Amino acid sequence: MSEAEEADEHARVRAVLDRKAGAFEALVRDYQKLCWHIVFRMVRDPDDARDLCQETFLRVHRQLHQFRFECPLKAWIGRIAYSIALRHLQRQRATAATSFDEEDERVAELLAVDPGDLEQLFAAQRAERLRQAVDALPPVPRTLVVLYHLEELPIAEIAAITAMSEGTIKSHLSRARASMGAWLRRRGVSGT
Repeated sequence: MSEAEEADEHARVRAVLDRKAGAFEALVRDYQKLCWHIVFRMVRDPDDARDLCQETFLRVHRQLHQFRFECPLKAWIGRIAYSIALRHLQRQRATAATSFDEEDERVAELLAVDPGDLEQLFAAQRAERLRQAVDALPPVPRTLVVLYHLEELPIAEIAAITAMSEGTIKSHLSRARASMGAWLRRRGVSGT
């Protein structure tokens, strides 16, 4: 982060903490898309996602005074959204799976998709099938794919949001790409 961006972030936080008119609303506007992508991709229910996004920003508002600028504000807010969604899944006893079952892994390894093929798929006319393949992933890998490929966040920032190591994230992304490739192939969609 550049010095100018860091100074801007400090000013934004200070404006919210000083209760300047419109400051918190501007912060919500700037980060609501990120929050929605994280939460909705994990819980997959629009009503729950809206409630959890609201809960995220309520927590941001209550805890902003504790923000220490050790990471970008975007990563801090993303981490709050991620932890709230994960806790929701745990409360709902939904499987917040962080790994694929053995059969899916074997199929995925055999039919692994090259990352370049995945990028072509995102840009291709088969976007709906790709969206379905992403939606078929378990919550955590699905969220990582969205953050990396749709939000275009760097691995380091995703690590700050999820509290996962960069290696773990790369591993999840690789397995997710392979699983998506297998899913698409089973439905007759080629990655080339």
